[in-house]
Amino acid sequence: MARIFLTLGPAGTNHALVAANYLAFHGLPADSLRLAASVAEGLDAVRAGAADYLILCAVHPQAPWAVGRHFREVFVVDSFISPSRPLAILTRTDVAHPRSIGILHPATSDYADLTRWERVDRITDGTLHDVARFLLEGRFDSGLVYLDYATTHPDQLRIDETLGSPDDAWLVLGRERTFRAPMLAWPDAPVAAQFRLR
Repeated sequence: MARIFLTLGPAGTNHALVAANYLAFHGLPADSLRLAASVAEGLDAVRAGAADYLILCAVHPQAPWAVGRHFREVFVVDSFISPSRPLAILTRTDVAHPRSIGILHPATSDYADLTRWERVDRITDGTLHDVARFLLEGRFDSGLVYLDYATTHPDQLRIDETLGSPDDAWLVLGRERTFRAPMLAWPDAPVAAQFRLR
């Protein structure tokens, strides 16, 4: 029986991309990935046995809550490092001198120097898709969003600054604990060679 993996939707987010890459890395079928509307929904599905695993970015604002809420029932069973979709600051083409910027807070708050904008709109509920939608609707002049929005909306958005992709830590939560004392770590990890350099 195939295991069911959950991550945060909607389709096209970093969570969906990275979770699909994680399954491919392990040779697991792509159709075993489902999208949850929220961390709570995903966590409840794992607890109830409707899903086996929840893949969550470690810097997601609700990651501490997800790890701690039901720590006797749902465990961190794996972790990994992965790049995400490249980010950029995009500005509407009809704005010559941007004065406001929208960001996903706190997830992207520190990815760029925001002092050049008079107003920073911090979107605390939603995804980068929502920030891009608000940007296209004209709620602010610039937005810290996925770079590829400039390609899909070339007449409406221009690239002001390419930020690239952070290497994020990701957590995999499940019901079957994998921890073994004294520590579950990869002794031959690439960083181990750095530890031995003098």
